[in-house]
Amino acid sequence: MIFLENFRIAIAALRANKMRAMLTTLGIVIGVAAVITVVSLVQGLQFMISKQLQGVGASYIMVVPDIPHGRNDLAAHQVKLTWEDGRALRDKIGGIRLITPVIFGQTHMHYRDRDHQPDGILGVNQDWQEVMNFNVEHGRFLSQIDLDNRRNVAVVGKDVPDELGLGKDPIGKEIYVGKFPATVIGVMEEKGHEFGINLDDLVYIPFDSALAVFGRKAGDQVQLRLQAANTGVIDEVKDSIKRNLRQRHRILKDQPDDFQVLVQDELLATFNKIIGGITAVVGGVVSIALLVGGIGIMNIMLVSVTERTREIGVRKAVGARRRDVLLQFLIEAVTLSMVGGTLGLLIGFGLGTGIAKALPGNWPPAHVPLWAVSLSFGFSALVGIFFGIYPAGKAARLDPIDALRWE
Repeated sequence: MIFLENFRIAIAALRANKMRAMLTTLGIVIGVAAVITVVSLVQGLQFMISKQLQGVGASYIMVVPDIPHGRNDLAAHQVKLTWEDGRALRDKIGGIRLITPVIFGQTHMHYRDRDHQPDGILGVNQDWQEVMNFNVEHGRFLSQIDLDNRRNVAVVGKDVPDELGLGKDPIGKEIYVGKFPATVIGVMEEKGHEFGINLDDLVYIPFDSALAVFGRKAGDQVQLRLQAANTGVIDEVKDSIKRNLRQRHRILKDQPDDFQVLVQDELLATFNKIIGGITAVVGGVVSIALLVGGIGIMNIMLVSVTERTREIGVRKAVGARRRDVLLQFLIEAVTLSMVGGTLGLLIGFGLGTGIAKALPGNWPPAHVPLWAVSLSFGFSALVGIFFGIYPAGKAARLDPIDALRWE
């Protein structure tokens, strides 16, 4: 009951000086809004990527060439990872269930008088859709027969038929990928965007066809995507891949790997570490704004104590205890800070949503986790308490007789 009465008095005091209260909370508003804006954008990206990595399953493994920092272009070309390496791994390691090579490149496509450059052309094999959990919606995906017979076929993303004007039924239409003809045999399901790439604007062709499009040297820098037989053999498969590739690449015992083997948990951990670092840096910078806002609250509360000295004297003269006065001014400081935190939260989420829509590449929607909301309110309350203690204590220590004489 006493708390509610003090809260009512605090609100009435703030209403009496609306402009001053608004300016006082400006630092808190800016600080919290900046934090929430960045967190909402970063967490939206993290939420999307975590969802996609979880979609490929816990038995997913990726092997990529590793070009150490500081190497020149000539040395970089000497780092090779080929589909021959992939086939050797498939034949020697029993824990590998599916494996596909991946070549990624860009070139123009043609259909009649229409021209379009998709976000990417991928050279893969028949295992791609199951390895990546990315299925065909119409028609079919590449088959082993297509690869064995070197058929000129292509599977396109959901947006490609519209871009090329293939009509409602693109299956069977002949398009050109660069200078090479290909018959459309399938259209992939809708997937959206990832890392600024439109997954619905990709084209999949047989691995050997991709070598013809991008040149034989592209086959020296492939990625290997695979699924282990089950999650229980992940570590065993990973160690076997490293051991076999080191032997194939003739890497000496004291030399580092020229490849990287990444599993789902490591990919998630690496990305979360990057996201955590960004959030921490931004939080440190923005804490300066919160500090300035807290100092502003303390200054205004000191002014308020001076202006309301006679009011304090009257309250004490009629029986108010020191802790009642302390609580009253402390509640005012916390209320100021919490109002600023609430406004900052709303403004930050609005800015995050707007920026996410404005960023190129269809950035994922802003996402504000519950911990960010709790942290905003909690930190705002702590700022109010920390910077409100001194003014509230000063008010509580006033002598009632001296306070009543104040002019």
